[in-house]
Amino acid sequence: MTNWMHHLLILPILLPLMVGAAMIPIDERNRSLKGVLSFVSTLALFILSIVLMRIASMDGAPAGNGVYQLGNWPAPFGIVLVLDRLSALMLCLTSGLALAAQAYSIARWHTAGHHFHSLFQLLIAGLNGSFLTGDLFNLFVFFEIMLAASYGLLLHGSGPLRVKAGLHYVAINLAASSLFLIGVSLIYGATGTLNMADLSMKLATLSPEDRQMVEVGAGVLGVAFLVKAGMWPLSFWLPTAYAAATPPVAAVFAILTKVGIYVILRLSLLVFGASAGASAGFGQPILLAGGLLTIAFGAIGVLASQAMGRLAAYSVLVSSGTLLAAIGLGHPSMIAGALFYLVSSTLTIAAFFLLIELVERGRDAGADVLAVTMEAYGDADEDEEEEEVGSAIPGTMAILGLCFCLCALLLAGLPPLSGFVAKFAILGGLFGLSGAEATPAVSAADWTYVTLLIVSGLAAMIAMNRVGIRTFWASIENTVPRVVVIEITPVVVLLAACIFLSVQAGPAMRYMQATADSLFDPAGYTERVLSAPRAGGQ
Repeated sequence: MTNWMHHLLILPILLPLMVGAAMIPIDERNRSLKGVLSFVSTLALFILSIVLMRIASMDGAPAGNGVYQLGNWPAPFGIVLVLDRLSALMLCLTSGLALAAQAYSIARWHTAGHHFHSLFQLLIAGLNGSFLTGDLFNLFVFFEIMLAASYGLLLHGSGPLRVKAGLHYVAINLAASSLFLIGVSLIYGATGTLNMADLSMKLATLSPEDRQMVEVGAGVLGVAFLVKAGMWPLSFWLPTAYAAATPPVAAVFAILTKVGIYVILRLSLLVFGASAGASAGFGQPILLAGGLLTIAFGAIGVLASQAMGRLAAYSVLVSSGTLLAAIGLGHPSMIAGALFYLVSSTLTIAAFFLLIELVERGRDAGADVLAVTMEAYGDADEDEEEEEVGSAIPGTMAILGLCFCLCALLLAGLPPLSGFVAKFAILGGLFGLSGAEATPAVSAADWTYVTLLIVSGLAAMIAMNRVGIRTFWASIENTVPRVVVIEITPVVVLLAACIFLSVQAGPAMRYMQATADSLFDPAGYTERVLSAPRAGGQ
């Protein structure tokens, strides 16, 4: 990597921080200017993330490639940013979602409160820093930056429901942050380091007492990230908070739960992998049980939801549970499919959150409840002769309906779209159909996971069909929402990305497989970080 390319690693953090800070003094009456600056910054970040993904995909790179030493201090003494296939994938996914959400917000939602775009850029900086950092303390720092910005974004637009949900969100995440700090302190007290690569090297050599303290610290740390990931029963706050957020905020929040998934996956395989001695596989049974319960809880919530916002929020829980259980099962052949599912489900849920507001625009807030009541007790006029057999579907409703159908297919995991490809890849890895190394005999836990994966897809299909019929086929209001191009375009782009992922499933799965292989062979990660030379050869 040339010198100027080496400095690209700091830009995903530095660029949104600088742009976000620069927009704070700009008067709120110039929101259009802020919107343009923020959108251009995010677009540049998206292009940068693609470049970094190509860099991370380079084979045969020298030692230190993808490692950025802040202050030119080597690990484990200094702060390092580490770029690998997994972090590059998360950077690209984050910037893509942020680009769509920002374009959507410019139509109307960025005027609902103050400093929307500054908070949005700070959220991106926190997310990117969490994915790139190579040590636990700076993970805490970037995690707090992300959470602080998310507090303001969730409360953006005010309203009693949003404020109530926002205060609950703030309280639970402050508690999670306290647990995070306690866990980090315990790990540092036992090992004397917080660098992830150095920690993975030292864990196998610790005394039983110190090892026990590390496991306690990791358990406390894990609770903090499982709160953010939305694992049952720590997910009670998530459906209400996500359903109450404004559409662009809810769309970008789809990636926030994946921060917890990312950290759990990273630490499980890097620190508590096969080389961790007696601590190998630490926490996997809890992840498996919690993931399976989360899938079941999310599927029940999807079926029980009458409002589309809550349906999308419970779909987030199904996605999180699917990924947590896949990590808990510990089959290397499943992780590539799980990463493919992570990308597909995140894009789909973000598109669905944006679509919901367009579909429900102009509808009465109680329309869904009224529709359920009419289904249960019947329509008083159902025996009257109908004058019209049918009516023409306006162009706007046709476009919205097509997008809704694509969301339904993706959430349910029906062929031929990426939701089906992702689930097929997961099951193929579980049953040894992926061409990877042979898998052990299928256990009862594996069959439970398969059953819940299929049932959750069936639940999504039933719920989406029910909502779609009420909204597009048998609407009691017959209102056509006014939708502008800048609002529908992000939805179409996100769904088009899912279609592109379906068409290019082969190359995408090869990237995911290479990513999974590198995660299960952490020696390359630790060697690159700990042997990275200082700038100037000092």
